[in-house]
Amino acid sequence: MAVTRSSGTPMTTFDVLAQAVTAHATRAAEKLRSHDLVAGTLTVFFHTNPHKPDRPQHSASRSVRLRPISNHTFDLVDAAVSAARRGWRGDPSGNGCGYTKAGIILDDLLSEADRPAMLFEPARPRDARLTDALDAINDRFGKKTMVLAREGFAGEWRLHADHCSPRYTTRISELPTVRV
Repeated sequence: MAVTRSSGTPMTTFDVLAQAVTAHATRAAEKLRSHDLVAGTLTVFFHTNPHKPDRPQHSASRSVRLRPISNHTFDLVDAAVSAARRGWRGDPSGNGCGYTKAGIILDDLLSEADRPAMLFEPARPRDARLTDALDAINDRFGKKTMVLAREGFAGEWRLHADHCSPRYTTRISELPTVRV
């Protein structure tokens, strides 16, 4: 399972890259829970624009084994940001590479019912309630109504869709209106 997006502006600081990776990990966790799955491996990747050879080029990919295997938002976000930090190449002042795409790939997917038992399961009753509440609020009031603070609110990395093609073939509300 993968969640990837290109960014609207190049991500030159680790904080902005971490916001994008957090958003992708959050969405991946939602997708896992909606299909009653858990993941055993999380891979984070990010790269610069290969079509601009005059700029510094870099691509990174880091994988993390999830122990225990999980579909909890907080587990996936922590693992994703940790992996992204290991692959980050840039200086703290933000003069690093301008990453234009980032994503999360989840492997070793299992049905939640087939999850292997651990000898010493970590006691985290709060995590399940928090993720259930987060999912319920976002289902009721719309996607991204509530987000983790680590995802940020400015959304500098989000793709700008200012010049979208019309969607009237798939959305009745966007059908053109003709007046006589």
